[in-house]
Amino acid sequence: RGSAVNQDGASNGLTAPNGPAQQRVIRQALANARLTPADVDAVEAHGTGTTLGDPIEAQALLATYGQNRETPLWLGSIKSNIGHTQAAAGVAGIIKMVQAMRHGLLPKTLHVDAPSRHVDWEAGAVSLLTEPVSWPELGEDRPRRSAVSSFGISGTNAHVILEAVAPAEVEPAVADGPIPWVLSGRTERALRDQAARLAEHLAEHPELDAVRVGHALANARTHFSHRATVIGHSREELLDRVSALAAGQATGNLVSGVATGEGKIAFLLTGQGSQQAGMGSDLYRTQPVFAEALDEVCAVLDPHLERPLKDVMFTDADALNDTRYTQPAIFAFQIALHRLLAHHGITADYYAGHSLGEITATHLAGILTLEDAARLVTTRAALMATLPPDGAMTAVTITEEELQPYLTPEVSVAAVNSPTSLVISGRKDAVQALTATLAEAGRKTRPLKVQHGFHSPQMEPVAGLLAEALDGFDYRPPSIPVVCNLTGRLADGDDLRTAAYWTRHLLQPVRFADTLATLSGLGVTTFLELGPDATLTPLASGRHGQAIPTRTHRKPEATTFVTALAQLHTHGRAVTWRFPTTHP
Repeated sequence: RGSAVNQDGASNGLTAPNGPAQQRVIRQALANARLTPADVDAVEAHGTGTTLGDPIEAQALLATYGQNRETPLWLGSIKSNIGHTQAAAGVAGIIKMVQAMRHGLLPKTLHVDAPSRHVDWEAGAVSLLTEPVSWPELGEDRPRRSAVSSFGISGTNAHVILEAVAPAEVEPAVADGPIPWVLSGRTERALRDQAARLAEHLAEHPELDAVRVGHALANARTHFSHRATVIGHSREELLDRVSALAAGQATGNLVSGVATGEGKIAFLLTGQGSQQAGMGSDLYRTQPVFAEALDEVCAVLDPHLERPLKDVMFTDADALNDTRYTQPAIFAFQIALHRLLAHHGITADYYAGHSLGEITATHLAGILTLEDAARLVTTRAALMATLPPDGAMTAVTITEEELQPYLTPEVSVAAVNSPTSLVISGRKDAVQALTATLAEAGRKTRPLKVQHGFHSPQMEPVAGLLAEALDGFDYRPPSIPVVCNLTGRLADGDDLRTAAYWTRHLLQPVRFADTLATLSGLGVTTFLELGPDATLTPLASGRHGQAIPTRTHRKPEATTFVTALAQLHTHGRAVTWRFPTTHP
């Protein structure tokens, strides 16, 4: 309601309080608040408990608040409970008085045997809080009011007057998406005990809604090393899972573990083939930050396309599998997802993309503007789509060395995803023939659903056209390091920054196994996949560290995203928890 600060000025010592200066700061605070002394019910004193300071402060209060009032001023100090908290002493007093207003009860001051005989208590109407005192509202026009004093050792005096306000009518928060409840403990037993206490408390307070409980658990609690997050869409669902956690029972949508926080994090950007019908629609509906970012990216991509990209992503599965739309759709989805992760405090130490995903990584790292990256993606996709559908690709379980004797001029290695997981690419009949030969030799093979031989000489007819289209691009140094597809090493020199690089990118293999090895060598222990499906996660998990998808076709995408945040939090990453609202 009002406040004032002043300084003692010259006094008889650095630590000696000045009573007249304290009176002045009180009267100035009352004037600023446009109140009289009788309008204030209680004062939280500085109250250090000294034989010099306390009588001086009490006399200043008697001379100001103690005059011309019908009921006494109640006087107490939180220092009797928690001692002198030094720089936090003033805010501790404010917290105490706010809580007293909220509960309508003035707490007792501890260890008061008798009022100090060094104070003339008959000089005004001031009473010590030797017992708790009920603090009722005095009427609609007379809310509870209190004041807090805090005095610095060098003579600075501060006085704040607080006024209660009527609690606002709060509507239950609307959640149109999954809600996380975050719990923790110093041990596994403590974690389960915390879950049991939460379940008991919520059973006793059915008025507490799921979103506000989630917000309090995530943002108003210390996060200890043993962590668990339950995820659900309703209070009942979440409460059932918390009860199961407390009992040590298995339950769905539960992430638990021990936080270490060690190592760096790399964002892996998925390539073509990860697209899924309806991708982004759930996050668009439930996450306004994602929706805003997707709208921004589509506004840049759409002028290069025949149809609005968002319509294709959300409603047309057949068009989504057309390369002309597949690649821009994945690019747009990844950028919107990246924005949403940043909104939750998750950022990358390194980027790495698989094929198409490297274009997204290049933009996110600041090398390409959004406009130039959009031109690169749409031009590349359109040129690829002009090629005759006579290509094929097959995933093969084999080492690169073992594969060499089988290769022909018409079939080449398109990707080395792990030491024993390769992709061959080339002319359709030649790839099919080699696939059959490898299968007969006992090799596991899986033809991919494509009509072109990406990352092979089949792309040569459009390589020159792509180089021409990229003329005039404004390449910049990366703000975050990127590990390069073609070398498997940190991008350096002209990597990612010339038209020649992007034409080689069409023709040469993706060395993703080397990429993961490089990232591991750089201290990365968490690999977060940004893409419509978990295609890179299996490649990075286990040997290289913890791998987490942000979307998978097996679960609703909003649930998968929140689960990814829960996994990051559980392993010690700092998550800024946000809660879902409806996006029109």
